[in-house]
This record gives sequence, structure tokens and C-alpha cells, in this order.
Amino acid sequence: MRTNSARLGLIAAVPLCGLITPGLGAVALAGATVALWRKSPWPKEGKVVATIAASALLGAVVPAPAKDGAQDRTEAVQKVPAAAVPAVPAAPVLSSRPLADFRGTSLEVAYIRIVRTGATVVFHDASDAGEDIEFSSRSLWTVCFQNETGAAAERTVDLGAVRRGDPCPTRDGGPLPLPTMPELVWKTWLQARKEVVALGVPADRVRAREAYVNDTLPEEGKYDAWRVCAHDPAQGAPVRTGADVTLYLSSPANGCPESRRGVGSSARLSDRDDDGDPDYRDPYPGDRNRTSTFPNGLPRGSNDSNDSGGHGWNPCHHTRWC
Repeated sequence: MRTNSARLGLIAAVPLCGLITPGLGAVALAGATVALWRKSPWPKEGKVVATIAASALLGAVVPAPAKDGAQDRTEAVQKVPAAAVPAVPAAPVLSSRPLADFRGTSLEVAYIRIVRTGATVVFHDASDAGEDIEFSSRSLWTVCFQNETGAAAERTVDLGAVRRGDPCPTRDGGPLPLPTMPELVWKTWLQARKEVVALGVPADRVRAREAYVNDTLPEEGKYDAWRVCAHDPAQGAPVRTGADVTLYLSSPANGCPESRRGVGSSARLSDRDDDGDPDYRDPYPGDRNRTSTFPNGLPRGSNDSNDSGGHGWNPCHHTRWC
């Protein structure tokens, strides 16, 4: 009985040891199996049943392994030190550092680059003219002043700009330091044009026109000695770099219109026969019965020294009809 009691005790100890640790339960099961089968008077069937019973008791108390390696992952996480666990990145914070200096840059370029930083951008005319700057015309303006208020996401950038080519005022909202038109009346075309170009106006933007509405300029290069009767802009007016300047010219022999207000619009040279040519260009200025149309308008034998007072007068040098 004591031998059988000992064997039964070993079998009963298997689940108790398994509750402590699975490894200890396995050792107890091995010991009980040896005791059952070695020099045991039990019949073979009894030994088989006792062995199965001991194994079943151990399996009942040992926990099942975690599926898909979850237990391994749990143990791995427990073994990783807290310092090795990556922290959740914080939301990006806009920099409060000052922006780059965009003065002298196209307003369009400055606007695009500043908006990319997350700041709010506004702009205005930096001159005393106070023009409205169209959003679509930003490329035609240049930044003169840059003012920042607020920080990070609350930052607002105010850009003061002038038209491209204009100089910046000394202060935001001040007058533009533009050159002014000099007095050019009665100067030759060559001299007047030279002075205008010296103001910064491109040479191809200085244009010549007739001071008298019924006059006609000769070919370019042949009115260099003609005189300025008026000009637009007028004397003392500001001149922008890309402005158009018009000089109203007259032949020195004809002088200028009495009223400058009539220059280029209503002032007319004498045209006694009313044929459209001023008298100084007309071979027969006082003969209303003759026209300037060939052949009536050409004196007979114009190359003959006996015609036209013996001066060998050639109408092709004086009229536009040849």
C-alpha cells in the first residue's frame, strides 16, 4: 500500500508542480512515469491509464502558448528599456525667425516665397500716389519696404512697392525722387533728345512730332536742326524711367505757334491755296487755280534757270508730291 500510495502521490504532485512553473510540472510528470513503469506490480493497462491521467492533469494547469508570437512580442516589449521607445513627434511649429530681406525683389517673387512660410502677406503702393496694386500685376512692381508683425503662425508681412523702374521713396508713403523735365523750348532736336535721355528715358521712347498740324517732318536725320516748340511732359513734371516723351518740332524758318496749347493739335501754317501743303512747301502758294498734282503742280522746265525767277527751283526738294 505504501508503494502504491507513493506512486499515487507522485501522480497527484504533477499538476501541483505544473501550477508553480510548467518546467517543474514536466519534471514531476517524468518522475511519476518512471515510478509507474519501473518495478511496479500494476498491470500494464493500469500503468497506461495512470500515465495518461498524469499528463492530462499537467495539461489542465499549464497555460496555452500565445498565438502568432504575441507572447514573444510582449516579452520583447517588456525587455526594451523605456529610453529606447521612440517618442511621438510633435506637430511642426512655424519658425519665428525674421524672414529674408526681399527689398529690391519683384513683388510677385516676394509674395510667393513669404506665403510658403505660412505668413500672411499684404502689399501697398509705397509712394504718395497711393495706387491700388492689382493682384495680377505684382510682377510690374518692386519691393521697397518690408514690415513684419506677429510671430510664427500669427505673422503678417506688409510689403511697400513701387512700379518697376521707379526709385524708392526715402520713407514709406513718401514722394518718388523722380527727375523733372527741363525747359527744352527752342532747343534743337538733337540737343533736347540728349537731355531727355540723360534723365533715364530710353532713346526709343523720345519721339518727334510736328508742332503744326499741317506740317510734315522730313525723313529721320533731316530734322536734327529743327526746334522744339513744346514737349510732353511739360517743364517741371516728374519723368518716369519708362515714360514716353514727345517733342513738338518746327522748322527754324517757321518759328513756333503763338499758343503752346495749340501745338500738335490745331496750330496751322499758312496755306493760301488751301491745297494741304503749307506755303513754304508749295511751289505756287498763292495760285488757287493750280494744284499740287502732276503736271499742273510742277512749273514748266523746273530745271531751267529762266523759270521761277532764275533760281532753278526744283519742287521735289520742297514738296511731298514728288
